[in-house]
Amino acid sequence: MKKTLGVLLVLATLVACNKNVEPIIVTTDELHMAIDKVTEIMIHDIFSPPVASRIYAYPNIAAYEIIALNDETYNSLAGQAHELTAIPKPDTTKPVNYALSALVAHMDVSSRVIFSEEKLAVFRDSLYAVWESKNPSEFNASKDYGLQVAEHIAEWMKGDNYNQTRTMPKFTVNTDDPSRWQPTPPAYMDGIEPHWNKIRPFVIDSANQFVPDPPPPFSMDEDSEFYKEVKEVYDISLEITEKGDASEEIAIAQFWDCNPYVSVTRGHLMFATKKISPGAHWIGIVKIAAKKTNSDFNKTVYAYTKTSMAIADAFISCWDEKYRSNLIRPETLINEHIDENWQPVLQTPPFPEYTSGHSVVSGAAATALTDIFGDEFAFDDDTELPYGLPVRSFNSFNEAADEAAISRMYGGIHYRKAVAVGVKQGRDLGQYVLENLTMAN
Repeated sequence: MKKTLGVLLVLATLVACNKNVEPIIVTTDELHMAIDKVTEIMIHDIFSPPVASRIYAYPNIAAYEIIALNDETYNSLAGQAHELTAIPKPDTTKPVNYALSALVAHMDVSSRVIFSEEKLAVFRDSLYAVWESKNPSEFNASKDYGLQVAEHIAEWMKGDNYNQTRTMPKFTVNTDDPSRWQPTPPAYMDGIEPHWNKIRPFVIDSANQFVPDPPPPFSMDEDSEFYKEVKEVYDISLEITEKGDASEEIAIAQFWDCNPYVSVTRGHLMFATKKISPGAHWIGIVKIAAKKTNSDFNKTVYAYTKTSMAIADAFISCWDEKYRSNLIRPETLINEHIDENWQPVLQTPPFPEYTSGHSVVSGAAATALTDIFGDEFAFDDDTELPYGLPVRSFNSFNEAADEAAISRMYGGIHYRKAVAVGVKQGRDLGQYVLENLTMAN
């Protein structure tokens, strides 16, 4: 009898201790919010488009590797992404929630690649408080494992040559060659990330694997192909600005501007307006597609990861060409040879012209997204609503990529060939990523 009473007392104590414990369910909305928070911080910290692509890729991979460990639908990137080794496995004697660990790893790696860590910490701690209140044991085991994986990814990240490129010399402007890029108004900034081709790619063999056809030979002879491209940018600009508010082309240019370096001058004061990068816009489209398809947590992580890897490699490939061809921007030549008072619809970003970064990145991102969600995937793109721009609708990711590409010509910052060749460069690269990554079974 005494033994029976003892057992009952133990059981009663266990029930009392665990009556407020419930399983932790990590939602896709929490994942989206975490990525949105990183985007918000990147805008605040003003990261360049290439650097922003790196900031997205590593945290997504950290999360993906954890969900792939526990879901047979997905395969590890170890041995697929350059130099990535298998993540450590969790202690099976502890109650690990893989989704929770994945999001912990994502946030921890994110905190290592941004400047304003405290902004992410506030968001992270709010999630931690909710999760821990539901099930302290599950939370702590899952958090510890997520941080262990984050450390593994951080060690891998150190080998990508990013830190070394921070100490490399600034880009030297060649003022003796009229075909070479010159800094543009109003800020006349130095060329950004001239050594980005030295960053370790994720999937492509090397930065110069997808070298595009060269731009037309430089010539300001009015019968030359190059001059005709310069003049075309000028003529289109005049045509669309005459339409004023009715110009669809200007609306397209502004929607895809995504220039984190826009400078505004008022009197003697110059300041920067805050905008997302082109990669961030496509990461926003991943969110739209995942929500529209009601993708579960694991598929959403997969979509973010695959797309961000394609985007990151696209920037490496594009920047390799930019500083190889080192081509002068339309604004410089039009002001010198055609109209000294002309200004492009969009502010010219601070790096060489060829190929168009938006075109390359959009081609790659659209290829990855089409593989994940299918062709003819219609969606309403509300990514730019926070920046005062209306929703635009597309019948497919490729249609959106084509519009993003031509937007750069409407904006007066790229020649036609940089757009056409650039989007092909991105799609070729994106297809290579698909053929060389086996992520989903």
